[in-house]
Amino acid sequence: MTLNQTWDKTFPKSSKVEHQKVTFKNRYGLTLAADLYLPKAHGSQPLPALAVSGPFGAVKEQSSGLYAQTMAERGYVTLAFDPSYTGESSGEPRDLASPDINTEDFSAAVDFLGLQPSVDRNRIGIIGICGFGGMGLSAAAVDTRIKAVVTTAMYDMSRVMAKGLNDSLTPAQRAQTLNQLSQQRWDDAQKGVQAAGPRILPEKLSGNDGPIIEEFFDYYRTPRGYHKNAPNSNGSWTATMSLPFMNLPLLTHIAEISPRPILLIAGENAHSRYFSEDAFKAAAQPKELLIIKDANHVDLYDRMDKIPFDAITEFFAKSLK
Repeated sequence: MTLNQTWDKTFPKSSKVEHQKVTFKNRYGLTLAADLYLPKAHGSQPLPALAVSGPFGAVKEQSSGLYAQTMAERGYVTLAFDPSYTGESSGEPRDLASPDINTEDFSAAVDFLGLQPSVDRNRIGIIGICGFGGMGLSAAAVDTRIKAVVTTAMYDMSRVMAKGLNDSLTPAQRAQTLNQLSQQRWDDAQKGVQAAGPRILPEKLSGNDGPIIEEFFDYYRTPRGYHKNAPNSNGSWTATMSLPFMNLPLLTHIAEISPRPILLIAGENAHSRYFSEDAFKAAAQPKELLIIKDANHVDLYDRMDKIPFDAITEFFAKSLK
């Protein structure tokens, strides 16, 4: 695997941290590419560590890298990774997502962090952004090495794919979707390749795209957050990607994360706010729900005046002490 060693992030490089590209394998033998951030003034004692990923369809050069670098400035060893099948990570076909494999990606990141001499393996937490908030909660439910979880702008991808946004998908619409995707499998099998689905975001706005698409477009398709490796910036998922998400709910065992703590962060005006509120209801103590005033969903990707890094730092300082 050849990794791009030049600084190609959507955010400025910090002078307070050391940065290097690394790789590691997950349980399925896929090689994940990641950016490892270490505080420059870290001393000789092992530090707490954080694995970071998301949003869904993004890459480590975008929001997850910003979170990782910022938390490294605050004293943590951090790892922002590309999920399997995306970015610089391996996996064929490209631009595929999986509730199981992407959950495993978080645990594989914990494997890697726990082997670093700079890391105290008993103080590892995770940050999941957008759809990887759901994956992070799923990972923590089964991986007890994860001592604390923060999610921001959380999406439950299994719920939204199975039921639609705001649970608007009718049983008849769900049945129709499943039939279409099942028939697509015949076509893929006959041709020997998985067909690509529709573009995730349009190349240009039409004026009738709606506020949610416009919000995502403003990040992924403009200099603010565009990156050539991100499916959301340039591409599409495989046509049948959503099938396992429609069948395998990610947050079934969220209550079993307890007694390890959870902090769920959502924007006051975010269309996704209900995912965090419902996850908070389903989780057991200790848990916190933080609603950010005047913030939408995408604000929590990169707006430094909106992302509550002080609250995140306080949470991990307490949870990983």
